[in-house]
Amino acid sequence: MQYEKDILPIIKLHYEDFSVAERTAADYFLDNKVKDDFSIKEVASRLFISEATLSRFAKKCGYTGYRQFVFHYQERFSAESKRPLREETRHILNTYQELLNHSYTLVDEKQIKKVAGLITGKKRVFIYGKGSSGIAGSEFALRLMRLGIDIDCITDSHVMNMNSAVINEDCAVIGITVSGNTAVVLRALQTAKKKGADTFLISSVHRVEWDSFCDELLPIPTKEMLDLGKLISPQFPILILLDILYADILQIDKSGKEALHEMTLAELNSEGNMRLCSY
Repeated sequence: MQYEKDILPIIKLHYEDFSVAERTAADYFLDNKVKDDFSIKEVASRLFISEATLSRFAKKCGYTGYRQFVFHYQERFSAESKRPLREETRHILNTYQELLNHSYTLVDEKQIKKVAGLITGKKRVFIYGKGSSGIAGSEFALRLMRLGIDIDCITDSHVMNMNSAVINEDCAVIGITVSGNTAVVLRALQTAKKKGADTFLISSVHRVEWDSFCDELLPIPTKEMLDLGKLISPQFPILILLDILYADILQIDKSGKEALHEMTLAELNSEGNMRLCSY
């Protein structure tokens, strides 16, 4: 696999530091998709800005001048990069790319849409997960909470067991275990099914015996030792799947959910401003 060090993230990184005229240059280079005449005189004329502005823009991006900036910008139109990578870096990037490719292979959009509809139609939603799975589940729960969904992520084994007392047919329960070996999550999911809840499991493995208490298995890819967090975060494939699921949930009454999302953000910002005023 070949990788390129793209200049666009550098422009985006410094965007807030640019003047109005410099942002005109930034927007041009960010939006441009074709190789063109990027000489300082031509670009300045095209954008109706001064050559000095382009020079300052390039320096704010970390280059010695506009000529060096353009040299690196034109590299992105090359067929492939000749920039060498350390073996460790290449291994990590290749692994991420492989996991993305495998996620593409495994994702079932019809299944995701079905699960999104079932989750949205329930009065309460619970997520069960331990370790990294619990961390990914907690972040997902916060995002859904902002869309008006009554949801909670439980990462404590004892609380998972106690939570079975409030589970009923108006609930949906999502279990997350990358390895498929987190017994407490599987037991809690089994109990939830007995209570009449809709149950979904996110895992890299599938076992036939799970079909009796799992309505839908949402598969995710894995790599050797991924669950131990060796070099690659075990959350990565979970986050891909949850992002896709979130996108489908958002599409259900999108305008209403977006309005709720804005309201919760406004409340958070208001709370933050109040705290600042108290000091």
